[in-house]
Amino acid sequence: MSRFTRRDVTQNFIHGSWMSPTTSETADVFDSNTGEVIGSAPLSAREDVHAAVESAHRAQPAWWALTPAERASHLRAVAREIEARHDELSELIMREVGANQEISYGSQTITPVMSFNTAADILEEYSFTERAGENHVAREPFGVIGAITAWNFPLHLVTVKAAFAIAAGNTVVVKPSEVAPLTAAVFGEAIEAAGLPAGVINIVFGNGPTVGEAIVEHPDVRMLTFTGSTRAGRRIGELAAQKVAKVALELGGKSPLVILPDAPLEEAVRFGVKDLLLNNGQRCDGLTRMIVPESDLAEVERIAGAMMAEVKVGPSTDSSVEVGPLASRAQQERVRAYIEKGISEGARLVAGGLEDAHVPAENANGYYVQPTVFSGVTTEMTIGREEIFGPVLSIQTYNDVDEAIEIANDTEYGLHAAVYGADLDEAVRIAGRLEAGMVTVNGGGMDMLAPFGGYKQSGIGREFGMYGFEEFLEVKAIRLPHEGGAAAV
Repeated sequence: MSRFTRRDVTQNFIHGSWMSPTTSETADVFDSNTGEVIGSAPLSAREDVHAAVESAHRAQPAWWALTPAERASHLRAVAREIEARHDELSELIMREVGANQEISYGSQTITPVMSFNTAADILEEYSFTERAGENHVAREPFGVIGAITAWNFPLHLVTVKAAFAIAAGNTVVVKPSEVAPLTAAVFGEAIEAAGLPAGVINIVFGNGPTVGEAIVEHPDVRMLTFTGSTRAGRRIGELAAQKVAKVALELGGKSPLVILPDAPLEEAVRFGVKDLLLNNGQRCDGLTRMIVPESDLAEVERIAGAMMAEVKVGPSTDSSVEVGPLASRAQQERVRAYIEKGISEGARLVAGGLEDAHVPAENANGYYVQPTVFSGVTTEMTIGREEIFGPVLSIQTYNDVDEAIEIANDTEYGLHAAVYGADLDEAVRIAGRLEAGMVTVNGGGMDMLAPFGGYKQSGIGREFGMYGFEEFLEVKAIRLPHEGGAAAV
């Protein structure tokens, strides 16, 4: 691994070029492995948002006027330029977020390329008009889309919103997370190199209270798409309601894995633990609650505890590391506070806890947390209720399947759930009773064509595939004259 070179972002990407912000304030970006400053990005002002929205508003009619084939060609060009920067983006993600090499060089950087290519595929086959009885239905872009993203998948969350929004004929103003903004700057360079028309995608760096809220409140932003906490999503919804703008919100989760009595136990538990540890537990859809038969509890604890004991924690720059650091000091403190809360509220510590992770001396100031397993967790406990966003597993028990489903659904969230059982038909039937926007059966994999999104306080709307594409389209009924006279008004 080559020595990392500090990267300072000094400008926003507006109307196809790099423009200095109207403020001189910046935010440091930290290497999660060491705690060292590795760069900075602007803390832009509302005026910079206005410039970006004006650019997007001006560019949108001409962008929508292109043929679907022309827009798709532009999307594929962006995909190629992202792919050309794969190694640079992967190393940035390892530093900014702490993701290990497998996921940094894998889904963190491959999915963004897939988003642009998948959106182009859909666009080339999509019909923007259809018949409804004797009338026509047209689907049209909203205009300018505001996209505000989280830090855990800093490139993917930007690109999945931007790709499908512009494929549908909209233009976009993006605010990346100030915790992990460096990949967004590389994305801007990819857009520039791809020759995407000016103003189609604009990037404004800054924080939520200033830049984020300016995007949400701007009268020319007709739709908001946001990924982040439920608390922040509520705030965006409140502000968007003042101008009656559509919102698509992908928010928090407290996802259960229901292991059925006939499940192959070791296989099911190993699946659950591996899912939990992906991206160091920094996933809204991670399976953080394992709901198991009471009679199997001791064996589940043994398997999960042994797995956690074998997990190598350390710097993400080490190719043998399975769990790297968390993204920030604040996130590290937050997760440790939840572990402390679990202990104080009476959950039984099976593995991990508050002990310091054993990492090389040069990484002593990194943001590490020991992967942790609690048992005896109830939904009344804080760790059984609230999203932790770290490598912390809660084991809960049941006596019959109806009770398991009740426990799984006893949450304000509904993003993801999973079920594992020997009888596939029965597992699918149980999946139908779980209150979640996505249910994984027996370890089924993610598909970019399937919808991604949640029930309840996990969000509104869907991303990925046709569902994500149509999220960015308005629906217009065109009432045609009936035979023998004009259509009724």
